[in-house]
Amino acid sequence: MIESVLDALLEPAMLLDGSGRVSVANLAAQERLGVWVIGRSYVSVLRQPALLGPVEDAYSEGTSGIARFVHSSGQVETLFEVSISALTEAGEGTRHVLLVFRDVSDAHAGESMRRDFVANVSHELKTPLTAVSGFIETLQGPARNDAPARDRFLGMMAQETARMNRLVSDLLSLSRLEGQSRRRPTEVVDLVGVISETMGTLRPGADTNEVQIVTDLPDSAAMPADRDQIIQVITNLVENAIKYGRQPGVVTLSLAHVAREPVIKGPAWQLSVRDAGAGIAPEHIHRLTERFYRVDTDRSRAKGGTGLGLAIVKHIVNRHRGRLRIESVVGQGTEVLVTLPAA
Repeated sequence: MIESVLDALLEPAMLLDGSGRVSVANLAAQERLGVWVIGRSYVSVLRQPALLGPVEDAYSEGTSGIARFVHSSGQVETLFEVSISALTEAGEGTRHVLLVFRDVSDAHAGESMRRDFVANVSHELKTPLTAVSGFIETLQGPARNDAPARDRFLGMMAQETARMNRLVSDLLSLSRLEGQSRRRPTEVVDLVGVISETMGTLRPGADTNEVQIVTDLPDSAAMPADRDQIIQVITNLVENAIKYGRQPGVVTLSLAHVAREPVIKGPAWQLSVRDAGAGIAPEHIHRLTERFYRVDTDRSRAKGGTGLGLAIVKHIVNRHRGRLRIESVVGQGTEVLVTLPAA
């Protein structure tokens, strides 16, 4: 009877008998922890003091409780919250202990990500705020009557406040994207027209950095999309290629039709933005879309980067049910490929 009840639970569960051995392990426990646990002493199965202590208390004092248990399987660690219940068998007084394991890894990871996010935002804002505060103190003191120094410090203050403004704008963009993630765009737009429009605003900045933007586009490319968000994707990718590519140099933007994209399971448009810069080492590529992750922190900040550009691109591509891929060879350059469903 008890076996059937425990097998009905979705969470892993084990019943320890009066001698401290695992008498029953449900199917979920056998799958997550292993079949070998049946018949073994709980000491050899659990091993971690944080859980062993409450189990011993359940046996000796009949108390129930909750404890944490970390299970390792290869390189993957799972964090369980274990509910410990002391059970007394009627008529015999023999004490059993029921353990129910609840996987809290995702919730724990979410909490950790939120803490890291707040810490990163605080750090990113503190740096320019500290700089601006120092400039103000200098202008109020030693540089009060020094016109050249005053102009120089005011210019630096303008740069730092502009950086904070970009950071806040990117954070607001991320917040809006997270709220829209489940709503797929339905309006059909011409991607070629959107690219051509965006290039008009990007070319002056490219010319300033002696970078030529070369485009290879079809006559039209219809797709369901949020026009403003696609403009943001193109802008972020091309600006990154201009900032971190070779100067003077060339940035190539192309758009090609894919008859059937396996991941999208249908026809698609593939946007490519390629530069001929220094390239990115392989160990960094899989982390480039993380918030605030930078390959070269000082260089990124010096060029006005917030560390959120590719995270925004990833969110937009995911909302459009598309695919983002980054390829790079050190010394040869970087190519970012965005594949989006065709209309």
